[in-house]
Amino acid sequence: MAAGGDKIDYVFKVVLIGDSAVGKSQILARFARNEFSLDSKATIGVEFQTRTLVIQHKSVKAQIWDTAGQERYRAVTSAYYRGAVGALLVYDITKRQSFDHIPRWLEELRGHADKNIVIMLVGNKSDLEDQRAVSTEDAKEFAQKEGLFFLETSALEATNVEAAFMTVLTEIFGIISKRNLSADGQPNGGGPPPLAGKKIVVAGPAQVIPKNRTCCQSS
Repeated sequence: MAAGGDKIDYVFKVVLIGDSAVGKSQILARFARNEFSLDSKATIGVEFQTRTLVIQHKSVKAQIWDTAGQERYRAVTSAYYRGAVGALLVYDITKRQSFDHIPRWLEELRGHADKNIVIMLVGNKSDLEDQRAVSTEDAKEFAQKEGLFFLETSALEATNVEAAFMTVLTEIFGIISKRNLSADGQPNGGGPPPLAGKKIVVAGPAQVIPKNRTCCQSS
């Protein structure tokens, strides 16, 4: 992490979205503070935390927004998609309904966020394998169809939480770096450069890197 007086090269806003009680706040607490609380209360409105990391010798501040999953807050939280360059779309592997709602959350996200937003589908609570209601294959298939990254995580056991955020942040960093490179003199017609698909190696058994992935948009 960068020290308090060190220069921050980039600030990336990432939003956590999904149904209530899927573990979004616990994922955030694990990533930002390496904490987990069994008596976590529901998020009211929107909260955010930050963590500063080094990616390719640059200091990156990740500003992670935890958006409440309750229906009555969705109109409020939709405004906070603005400016987000990354998103973790979270469901609970033990609650099929939370996975069935993912297409609706994805539609809302894509309706409010930048078209180049980097999206990671996250199946949380992988420690509850004996209660699984959503197969890994179903989630992989959906992620591949929609052009999303995918990992299963356990905030309780700290499994793949770091990997999920780092995959998103590293991908964002690559996109921003290419934009900056284009701005430094390469011809690009005034828009962002075409993004060549690249693989990011992430530890964990449930990794999906979409084939022929050129960008973060749906096909």
